[in-house]
Amino acid sequence: MLSFLKLLTLIAACAIFLLFAYTTTAYSLAQDAELASGMTMINETSSLANISHSRSVRQALGAGADDTTDDTDDVDPRDPRTDDDPTECSQGLVLPLWMPQKNITWGDRAIRGFVYFILMIYLFVGVSIISDRFMAAIEAITSTERTVTIKQPNGEKQTVRVRVWNETVANLTLMALGSSAPEIMLSVIEIYAKNFESGDLGPGTIVGSAAYNLFVIIALCMIAIPTGESRRIKHLRVFTVTAIFSVFAYIWLWAILAVISPGVIEVWEGIVTFLLFPVTVIWAYIAEKRLLVYKYLDKNYRVNKRGTVISGERDAVEMDTEKGRHGSVPMDADAAAFEEARREYIQVLTELRQKYPEADLEQLEMMAQEQIISRGSKSRAFYRVQATRKMIGSGNLMRKIQERAHSDLNEVKAQLNRDDDSDDEDQPTRIYFEPGHYTVMENCGEFEVRVVRRGDISKYSSVEFETQDGTATAGGDYIGRKGVLTFPPGVDEQRFKIEIIDDDIFEEDECFYIRLFNPSENVTLVVPQVATVMILDDDHAGIFAFSDSVQEISESVGIYELPVMRYSGARGTVIVPYWTEDDTAKAGKDFEPVQGELTFEDNATEQFISVPILEESSYEKDVTFKVHLGEPRLAPGDELLAQIQEVEKKKIEDLDELERILLLSKPKNGELSTVRIRIRESKEFRATVDKLVAKANVSAVLGTSSWKEQFKDALTVVPADESEFDNEDETEEEIPGCFDYISHFVCLFWKVLFAFVPPTDLCGGYITFCVSIIVIGLVTAVIGDAASYFGCALGIKDSVTAICFVALGTSIPDTFASLIAAKQDDTADNSIGNVTGSNAVNVYLGIGLAWSIASIYHMSNGNTFNVEPGTIGFAVALFCALAMIAFGIMMYRRNSKKIGAELGGPKSKWVHGSVLISLWILYLIISTLEAYHVFKI
Repeated sequence: MLSFLKLLTLIAACAIFLLFAYTTTAYSLAQDAELASGMTMINETSSLANISHSRSVRQALGAGADDTTDDTDDVDPRDPRTDDDPTECSQGLVLPLWMPQKNITWGDRAIRGFVYFILMIYLFVGVSIISDRFMAAIEAITSTERTVTIKQPNGEKQTVRVRVWNETVANLTLMALGSSAPEIMLSVIEIYAKNFESGDLGPGTIVGSAAYNLFVIIALCMIAIPTGESRRIKHLRVFTVTAIFSVFAYIWLWAILAVISPGVIEVWEGIVTFLLFPVTVIWAYIAEKRLLVYKYLDKNYRVNKRGTVISGERDAVEMDTEKGRHGSVPMDADAAAFEEARREYIQVLTELRQKYPEADLEQLEMMAQEQIISRGSKSRAFYRVQATRKMIGSGNLMRKIQERAHSDLNEVKAQLNRDDDSDDEDQPTRIYFEPGHYTVMENCGEFEVRVVRRGDISKYSSVEFETQDGTATAGGDYIGRKGVLTFPPGVDEQRFKIEIIDDDIFEEDECFYIRLFNPSENVTLVVPQVATVMILDDDHAGIFAFSDSVQEISESVGIYELPVMRYSGARGTVIVPYWTEDDTAKAGKDFEPVQGELTFEDNATEQFISVPILEESSYEKDVTFKVHLGEPRLAPGDELLAQIQEVEKKKIEDLDELERILLLSKPKNGELSTVRIRIRESKEFRATVDKLVAKANVSAVLGTSSWKEQFKDALTVVPADESEFDNEDETEEEIPGCFDYISHFVCLFWKVLFAFVPPTDLCGGYITFCVSIIVIGLVTAVIGDAASYFGCALGIKDSVTAICFVALGTSIPDTFASLIAAKQDDTADNSIGNVTGSNAVNVYLGIGLAWSIASIYHMSNGNTFNVEPGTIGFAVALFCALAMIAFGIMMYRRNSKKIGAELGGPKSKWVHGSVLISLWILYLIISTLEAYHVFKI
């Protein structure tokens, strides 16, 4: 793709060439006019018949007078020249007129034309910068989100954030308004400046801009795609509707100018022109949503096994958006969009984990957020702002994306922590045991019981407790106790001790209970409000088992410590073998396999098996594996083992009661000797993903939060991001180049001036929107005056100035925006798909609004609003004819088997692009020749 600097140079060269050509033409016409004027003054002293001869000479020399008209008929009442002297310019609306205006040499006119030309370029830069702020406000408005609760195919409910504005409606209303604001404002302001009479500058700019957009922008985007790649319009129905309405807009202009009421714009015609704007938006929305007739289009019909004709599936792309991950289960469009974004985030995170295995999860999450924001769906406003900032040396959006990703991650982590902390604070005061189960040895002496208070702990609380017998009895197995626990303000736990009585009699494990009761006012007892205490007999080797048959863990646990319990005795040193077994979870993928032996020392009641869990950062995960316990055995050399071996040498009938009990004290496995470990996704990771996906909104990169940020951006030179988000491995900070500094200082006045515009974070961007549109109007008024003075100084008509210069200047930012979108997007919608919609909006809003105001004004004064159909009507008819050729080329490229897309493709793209450029040049030449009456329609 051509670099922006080369493209700017090319466009500037073309503009200078056109300026030189028109200057030469104007000079020739001026010389002819002076000659004709001299001949007229000589013949004025003769007779009245010589005056008629003078008219014939002037007509032959190109003055353009008809045989039946006076000399003053050549002067256009809308031209900024005075009636007394056709070469003298009249005062504009805002910009002061360069005096003097009489007796000016051609050299002075050339200098003035050059100065006005440079001023126009500088004003175009200014209107581009304020349009940057305007588009950022539009992006903030159209990215407004609402909370939606969706139901997953598995029945689970989830809350997501979705955009309020429909994409098509946003593109055809606010986005198109932002892109075309200078042209629209110029048309409306010109009507006011000319006392509600029609002019050529506003309508000419709109028609010229439409021609440039359709021919040049599409051609450049077509060529800019690297060879072998292509871009295809995704929303073809919407593009078709806007293409039809864009052509119809100009046909409608021709009809009301030349057919319905020639030369007169009636009130109803102006209002209908304006109302066609909402009609276009509504019809495009209907096409996108497949409402009305569209639901019957693009369906494949087939005959089922019963011979019944049924409708088949639509395009796979559209069906994917209407179905969830679970096959044919239908999913809401908002849910499908959120699910798609979430899957993309997980995919990016997985790729980054493989690429940077040493990075921690938080770093990977931030990198993934950067890529999701940069890869995410971007609006036309994003590319327009990015293009403008590239031109003025004002912005590396990648840097803002990095800052945004970092702040998003920090905000999400802080919010999750706040949520955890606030869960307790928002609830009433609760008191309970923690833990609710205690296992103690018979010979432990005493143990400590913990009671906690949660919720509001700012007040005084109290609760009573007492022990209750189970299989263990107070006085025989433990010392019973009763008392009151007090919690002063700020204290969240209290502890007390229970004494256990030891004996030398072998017996089964026993238990007793501790109960909480009689809490103070505003205190609630919650489970566990009764603690269970298990007393293990220390005269038996013990029974070994897991506490539960199923253990559920998070994949982010790292190393899971699986507890193995020893109960019904804790005498002697016992060795217990263990090993893991695959199930749906696979060793090496979901966990590291382990195998070994646990050693329980004398009186030890618990040991842990360490199982490394491998984290995949999965959003949804549910796999299991097993851990088995082998047959336990007493360790060699243990005293109890020696006693048992001695007793085993005797015959069973010779054993006494104590020896029989001793044999029963050998270690063995309990019922739960196998546990199933269930690995689920990390809840924190899942919550982080949901919140980061919801925050992955590129509009936040465009907006500003404070005036301080705006002035800092205005005064800082930032290198243009030439990588355009593609170079992920680039870590070195870029240094601004020479072109960046030149652009910055040239645009510094505008950047500082427009930094006073309110930031987009105020009132959701609406204040920025209103202030920006007012400033655009003011700058556009100056552009209109400068363009008129420019044409007047060099003898160029307003219609030619509008089509060749003003239209080009207002469309340069759109050119860069489309080129960036063509390279970065996977589709052609943002690069050329919005061209037709913008062209239609230009006519319906720019001309429709201006002519409606003027016609109503004249009707209220008893007059008619007259519009000369000549130049405008010809330009409209010419544009429609050439537009049909352009659309034919695009249809051919899309339906061609070799190309199959509107943009890019094989080398034939150069041929098609050249044809489109030639159509634009042809349009300029024919429109200019017609404006100078070289030929007439």
